[in-house]
Amino acid sequence: MASLLGTGISALLSTQRALATTSQNISNVNTEGYSRQRVEFQPRTPQAFGGGFIGAGVNVGDVSRIYDSFLTDQIRSSTSGFTQLDSYLTLSTQVDNLLGDPNINLMVGVQSFFNATQDVADDPASIPARQVLLSEGESLVNRFQYIDQRLTDIGDVMNRDIRGVVGDINSLSQSIADVNRKIADARTLSSGEPNDILDQRDLLLKQLSEKTSITVLDQSDGTVNVFIGNGQAVVAGVESRDLSILNNEFDISRLEVGYSLGTSSVNITGQVSGGELGGLLQFRNEVLDEAKDSLGYLAVGLSNSFNQQHRDGMDLKGVLGGDFFKPIDTTTPSVLSSTSNTGSPAAQIDVDIANINAYTQSDYALDRTASGYSLTRLSDNTVFSLSTFPGGSETVDNLTLSLSSGALAVGDSFLIRPLRTAASDIGLAITDPAAIAAASPVRTQANLANTGNATIDPGAINNIAQFDGDSYAVNFTSTTTYEVRDSLNNLETSGTYTSGNPISFNGITIAVSGVPASGDNFTVVPNSGGIGDNRNALNLSSLQNNNTLLSNTAKYSDVYSQLIVDVGSKTMRTEVNRDTQESLLQQTVAARDSKSAVNLDEEASDLLRFQQQYQAATQIISTADSLFQSLLGVLRR
Repeated sequence: MASLLGTGISALLSTQRALATTSQNISNVNTEGYSRQRVEFQPRTPQAFGGGFIGAGVNVGDVSRIYDSFLTDQIRSSTSGFTQLDSYLTLSTQVDNLLGDPNINLMVGVQSFFNATQDVADDPASIPARQVLLSEGESLVNRFQYIDQRLTDIGDVMNRDIRGVVGDINSLSQSIADVNRKIADARTLSSGEPNDILDQRDLLLKQLSEKTSITVLDQSDGTVNVFIGNGQAVVAGVESRDLSILNNEFDISRLEVGYSLGTSSVNITGQVSGGELGGLLQFRNEVLDEAKDSLGYLAVGLSNSFNQQHRDGMDLKGVLGGDFFKPIDTTTPSVLSSTSNTGSPAAQIDVDIANINAYTQSDYALDRTASGYSLTRLSDNTVFSLSTFPGGSETVDNLTLSLSSGALAVGDSFLIRPLRTAASDIGLAITDPAAIAAASPVRTQANLANTGNATIDPGAINNIAQFDGDSYAVNFTSTTTYEVRDSLNNLETSGTYTSGNPISFNGITIAVSGVPASGDNFTVVPNSGGIGDNRNALNLSSLQNNNTLLSNTAKYSDVYSQLIVDVGSKTMRTEVNRDTQESLLQQTVAARDSKSAVNLDEEASDLLRFQQQYQAATQIISTADSLFQSLLGVLRR
């Protein structure tokens, strides 16, 4: 009877534990990260009896959690990939919407600007038409500056988010280390696993994977080590190590991610991937920087080409045209020195784009090494060795470099970003409508006494710097030869005549067509009083449809359209990948939940089963008690 009572009591206690575990599962059906638990029953060691053994009841061997480490790792990996793409998509969508917004679209402003230019060409003496051109020019400038400022604002928000995510990573790392300590302590007190604390740690690890990609390694004491980047440990057992925020060595407004080593930090920005932090950094490199550079390229390209043509003209007052747009400074602050430079006095590097039309739209790194000086094109890491710099200016890959002051020490480096701030620097150089150079500075005419049938075109300026404002005579010494003389009868040029071929001299280009007679002559004179002349205005207007950028392969609209296409394609590709990654994550979570999540139907069934088992165990105890009372009654007689 003692054996019967002990067996019944063991069944009662074990079933009581099973009921408590089932209740725990039901209570946590909506608890994030909870893994359902199951009681593992084990028979007690049987007692020897005669020639055999008799059972002694049941024990609870363990309360295990239903857990799949592979699926858990997959969830962390998929979560990291999804949140990186989602973070990237959120920001790139903002840039995509900004560039394509019809209310601020840059090409709408360019079209309006060149429409006003054509209106001046249609009526070059009209002050109202000229005033409209200045207004449209100011509006175009405002569009450039507004888009650039919005991109800068997005960058500022991204910096704030980087700070926040790094803070979250540090907080989660500390929490994981604290939970590691609880797990290690719990395992020293019991041979079982602290299931609820393990679930808490898994949830923290999942939350950390939302911030950045992580690698988790189990340790023999039940703790885990957590690594990011290229093996930087943010959790090592019961200790955590913080990430830090660093300022870029060239640009203090550009935040980087540091890994703390004692009192110093190592920049690991290039090694961080995955999660929200990886998405922010990827967006900055692939979308934001390229968008600002492309916008800057268009600002410099448009202003330079328009200024160049405007300088070839003449305004209403008979003055040669100047710059229509303010020249954009591509040297300051686009040449940034490293904070670790040691040259004394500090070097001041001047950089100029030799030809914006052929510029590669890349950032560059200028370095002094023990063996000399080098320029690296960062878009593809092509390295150019410098031969004359810094002793003299040197043009490499369309950049002209010169040392204006100071000195470079071995190890000094500079970051060259000629276009990053260009769109914010564009502006109008003129405010007087009469200063718009719509006319050409020269005009031509044929001598009325000419006997041949040759005609001369109106003439044009090909190099305003060489134009001296003098008058010239084009004399045909025969039907096939000509000479050009200035007002003092000095010979400027001569040659063999071919109908329609250009004749250039002193910054002027003319063309004579037809058959001249020997002795025929033409004159090229300053265009004094040419207020109705629209030749330069027509040239200005034609710039809209000329291939003036990307080595004469693209119009202004092509460059901006390509920027929209690039950002749009990256946004669309990221959205597709994000949706795919989300689907994979949902499938993995569903697989994990099918195994580890609480199923109320199953738990209700278990609750009923264990209730019946508990009631049966009480009947065993009741039977044992009844038998024992009967035995006592016999003995009392």
